[in-house]
Amino acid sequence: MADRVDRTYFVEPGLATRLGPFLRDRGLLGRAFLISDENVFPRHGGAVMASLAEAAFSPSAWIVQATEASKSLAVASEIFAWLAECGAERRDVVVALGGGLVGDLAGFVAATYLRGLAIVQVPTTLLAQVDSAIGGKTAVNLPVGKNLVGAWHAPHTVVADPVLLATLPRRDICAGWVETLKHALIMDPDLLETVENEADALLRLDLNVTTEVIGRSGNLKVSVVAEDPFERGRRVILNYGHTIGHALEAAAGYGRLLHGEAVAIGIHAVSLLAEYVGAAPADLRARQTELLQRFGLELVARGVDPALVRSAMRLDKKVSARLQRWVLLERVGTPIVRSDISEEAVSWTLDRIIVPH
Repeated sequence: MADRVDRTYFVEPGLATRLGPFLRDRGLLGRAFLISDENVFPRHGGAVMASLAEAAFSPSAWIVQATEASKSLAVASEIFAWLAECGAERRDVVVALGGGLVGDLAGFVAATYLRGLAIVQVPTTLLAQVDSAIGGKTAVNLPVGKNLVGAWHAPHTVVADPVLLATLPRRDICAGWVETLKHALIMDPDLLETVENEADALLRLDLNVTTEVIGRSGNLKVSVVAEDPFERGRRVILNYGHTIGHALEAAAGYGRLLHGEAVAIGIHAVSLLAEYVGAAPADLRARQTELLQRFGLELVARGVDPALVRSAMRLDKKVSARLQRWVLLERVGTPIVRSDISEEAVSWTLDRIIVPH
């Protein structure tokens, strides 16, 4: 029986190989249109397609390149054409098998084709299992910024199967736990202690510990999304570390920094910023720094143009009335949102986390 965190989010080892019958039991009808990428599909696509076929979903698959360039309007248009050629109907379902890139792209397609098809997220990365697959944010990128064209489209079902993580490279594992570190820092002191105590087990993907922590971390995001599905209030706290993190991703060129790596630097940056403006004690920054380093994460971005970072920050979706909203941490479990941070403070912070050459 799947660990039912809420009515849409399920965490269980091996559940992806039973996806078809599981989705039939959850009331889905019609055909399944699976979207995956060139790295994930050869590893996991066969078993998932077989399970969908077993449950009479008559599955078809579209495979994209495993690069950030696939998260584009051009690639989405190709998938729209494929769905039209296949005669996709509103009762059909889109299945996203992959990491955040595939989840965002497939979710955007599902949100907009025929004004909305059901989307099932089967995330294959840590980052997606605890974060991006859950919240209903779907988007593609523009050359000037990340996730600027998108739609809110809550998933019908999210299947977080920790077994799918076994093939992840070490770099992806380290970066993948960053959103869990963030959830623990902003919402759950007990989870933070668990992550600190079990860091070695998490880095080797011990199945029992990983399953427990994914469920706890994902449930934290589920609770925030349920309270504020369209990010008009409390959900903004989930952007802790993302203002600078997203800007670093864009400035470095998408794909050079993994999302988790960029957010880790962003978390370090806002811990410095919070201390600089007197919003947090130094020992909190030290605790965050130690935790990020235990997971093998860099604290600075190298070879990035600070001017490009600044430009990307101006496009950040948390800007309101031309004021940058900063999520800072007063203490573990107590985030605050500030719009009164001076340019001097921001410049001081960027000087300490960017090494241009």
